[in-house]
Amino acid sequence: MKNILYILLISLVAFSSCNKALETDSTRVVGEKNAWNTVEDARSGILGVYALTRAALSDNNGHWIYGDVRTAEFLSPKRQDLKAVIGNNLNASYPVLESLSDWTRFYAIVNGANVFLENIQHVKDTDKRYTANNMTVDIAQARFLRAFAYFYMVRIWGDVPFITSSDEGNFTNKPRESQARILAWAEQEMLKAAADLPFIYSAGDVQQPSDYYNENSTRWGGALATKNTAYAILAHLAAWNGDYTNVSKYAKFVEDNYSKSGGGFTSSTDLSNSNGFFYNKNTRQMFGFNSDYGHVDGSSTGHIEELTLAEPVTTKSVPDIYLPKDSILKYFNVAKDQRFAVDTLGQARYDGRYFSNLNGKYPIFSKIKVIQGGGTDPNFRYFTSALIFTRLEDIVLLRAEALSVLGDQNGALNELISVVSRRYDDGWSIDTTDMIKTIFEERHRELLGEGSRWYDLIRYNKIKQNDAKFMNLINSGGIYWPVSRKLISQNSLLTQNAYWR
Repeated sequence: MKNILYILLISLVAFSSCNKALETDSTRVVGEKNAWNTVEDARSGILGVYALTRAALSDNNGHWIYGDVRTAEFLSPKRQDLKAVIGNNLNASYPVLESLSDWTRFYAIVNGANVFLENIQHVKDTDKRYTANNMTVDIAQARFLRAFAYFYMVRIWGDVPFITSSDEGNFTNKPRESQARILAWAEQEMLKAAADLPFIYSAGDVQQPSDYYNENSTRWGGALATKNTAYAILAHLAAWNGDYTNVSKYAKFVEDNYSKSGGGFTSSTDLSNSNGFFYNKNTRQMFGFNSDYGHVDGSSTGHIEELTLAEPVTTKSVPDIYLPKDSILKYFNVAKDQRFAVDTLGQARYDGRYFSNLNGKYPIFSKIKVIQGGGTDPNFRYFTSALIFTRLEDIVLLRAEALSVLGDQNGALNELISVVSRRYDDGWSIDTTDMIKTIFEERHRELLGEGSRWYDLIRYNKIKQNDAKFMNLINSGGIYWPVSRKLISQNSLLTQNAYWR
């Protein structure tokens, strides 16, 4: 059902207008005048860009393979393609690796946003129901999602082709543009979008006062980009650039205003409940893409559970990836940790939260386990978890990182405390001898399985510069993925990342 929905939405967003880039005929379906006449067309268009973004991130479980599997902390018992990722053999000839090396699905987002931006004025001109405010908010979302797609691609490939209109000529003849230019543009686009985005939809926000597309706030909470969303991603973008002054500024905006979007911190219990934080959508999901079980919007693929769950959580005999027991005990080494800890007898406390089957051959990473509608029946492998790019705890820890780099260790400690005080039982303490190390260790525990670890490792090593092997990977461009061989064969102006030549 999910794939059918994506195909339907893709057809509404002009998946075909960037012909050779997307390998479809140049029919320009939504570019035709009769596709942009009504408020319903506008709604289909903007929600289609969200659907394209969700599809791009979840395709082949890319968000987690890029962000969690590549770190080599998870191991794979049987899948040779995942073993190749773990071993940084990204040129290996496996269909999944070839697909993940191909940026076409991200340019579907860019093209969908471009077509929307170029045609939305026609809806305003022809349908009086479509208000100026509605159009302003929709344009802000499209601009934000397009900029986010570029930011996401830059983290994977570095330099990428740069397209800001649907008719810039033949995509396959465009060379790669410097990531510095693209990120500078993306930051400005996100700031412009943030100026017009509301804190909340359909709840009397001054920038979006009426019911958005005649739906109440429950429908949109956690589903759409807000002003806080934009500033949260701006903080991530600035961190990737090493611009920690702006990281602190953008993250502070989120800290000061998250409640206006209905956001907040998440308890340790709710973070790992099958019907908790990752279930469906909620306003604490600062930026993510939900799967609504009530709308039959789930699947056996495109969710981290496909990679991580097995017996006893589901009937699958062996997980695709797992964390070895020794690694678990190394990372979660505080006895008072509510997410996972072992007692003095070596028995797991809070069994089933972050991990299950600790003493089995393959410990199961069970932090995210939304089976069907939040149930626990192991006989089903139909998952409906939300894909979360960022949440409040992430942003607070990002600001702690920024303040520590900037020399404000007391400020960094206060930020860190606001997260860890919610994760440990009474009597915990923080090692302040190396604040950066402590902050990144906490990010590791808190955000495990959410697709952020690889990028955290890159930033950490850029700060510390004491791991010669990893620094060589950074300096040689080995942190990026190779560009798909298929894309290079189609476009003589494309060059392969130097590390992978």
